[in-house]
Amino acid sequence: MMVKNASTPGKYFDGNGLYLRVEPNGTKFWVQRIVILGKRRELGLGSVTLVSLAEAREKALANRKMAREGGDPLAARREQQAVMTFEQASRHVHELHAPTWRNAKHRRDFISSLERYAFPFIGKLPASKVAAADVLRVLTPIWTEKPETARRVRQRIGTVLKWAVAQGWRQDNPADSITQALPKVGKSQVHRKSLPYTDIADCVAAIRQSRAMTSTKLALEFLVLTAARSGEVRDAVWDEIDLDNRLWVIPAARMKAKRAHRVPLSAPALTILNDARAFGDGSKVVFPGTRYGVPLSDMTLSKLVKELGFDADVHGFRTSFRTWVQEQTDYPREVAEAALAHAVGDAVEQAYARSDMLDRRRQMMDAWAEYLSHGRRDG
Repeated sequence: MMVKNASTPGKYFDGNGLYLRVEPNGTKFWVQRIVILGKRRELGLGSVTLVSLAEAREKALANRKMAREGGDPLAARREQQAVMTFEQASRHVHELHAPTWRNAKHRRDFISSLERYAFPFIGKLPASKVAAADVLRVLTPIWTEKPETARRVRQRIGTVLKWAVAQGWRQDNPADSITQALPKVGKSQVHRKSLPYTDIADCVAAIRQSRAMTSTKLALEFLVLTAARSGEVRDAVWDEIDLDNRLWVIPAARMKAKRAHRVPLSAPALTILNDARAFGDGSKVVFPGTRYGVPLSDMTLSKLVKELGFDADVHGFRTSFRTWVQEQTDYPREVAEAALAHAVGDAVEQAYARSDMLDRRRQMMDAWAEYLSHGRRDG
């Protein structure tokens, strides 16, 4: 069949019911006449600009074989078209699960990690067609270089494919069956870089003098003063702040341990909050970013610390505080751990330890603030 030379409007027949249809405007389409379940039907197989003669013949032969065996090529095609791509399925699963995640960072991380590492390889594949080899292509480049990231990406791919199994689109989850195909990675604990507590005052001074956005500078200093986690500070809202009682109450939904956490506020922390109110955007968010009502990103805080020349992770400020308590004060371990919202002891001990030692922690956080202001030992 001379596809390129066929220009006169009409039908040009090949084999297995396949023919080329040329429209009066010159466009050309592949069509197949076929008997499906006793009824004569016509199936469009695509434009000649997208489907070659060889591909059209292959499709026509496959359709004819399916029909002769009692199948329905039309129904099969509709079913195939109904299956989402891996990217579409991922975004749908993300929407389904988002209300159950405890904070905005988890919601963002789920989809952003797939966008960065998975979609370039398997995003356009039907969720039903993703194979173990495809998952390996995603994970192999980062498995040893970024083991924690790779583990999370694998887990998230598995979550999407489990949903595809539940939809009846596939029978297996290849993300669960590739362990032996990946190199072993040591389970060494990742320690966040921290500054010696003797350098924290200098770091805070550098933060204040930097040209960063006011909200960023206030959030970082507040994080240092309260020894809180980055996400706890960045996602803080004014409803959690009780200025009269010098208290910040973080709800259980935003805490790692799923328990509400009371944070006593020192005088410098209260000053920061007053400044944040004055320089804020009027939304419920205490430390907004550049967009109205949207919190600062974790990268924003980390970037500022690095740009100022301090080799430390934002989470490491908690380590600096904990080391200061241990080496420079007489506060018991239980009080320091409570300030970090860490559980102490076994389940039985925790069941009887009902107090969060707020008064003792208030004294300790005041001492920490004074140490940062004057650089002297406090206990």
